[in-house]
Amino acid sequence: MSVTIKFHYPHLKALVNNQDSVEVHGKTVGECLHDLVARFPDIQTRIFDKNLKLLHFIVIFLNGESTFREPDPLAKPVSDGDNLSIALLIAGG
Repeated sequence: MSVTIKFHYPHLKALVNNQDSVEVHGKTVGECLHDLVARFPDIQTRIFDKNLKLLHFIVIFLNGESTFREPDPLAKPVSDGDNLSIALLIAGG
């Protein structure tokens, strides 16, 4: 299955050769992200912790819908042609 990961943040784009998007393969969000990491290893520490769980401030959007409330966003199934986006939670006061 071919899934597109879109990059909106310059610091993440820099890790994927300044591409706006990358085609990856997988049956779940996690498989797609691991395919991304296999091709661009430097991105791993920007989205995963040492246990390969999403960092607490990373949110994945699947076709524009947040996976934030999912019990395990990495297990969410994807379909051929889906789009993923990596977002950063921002807080402040």
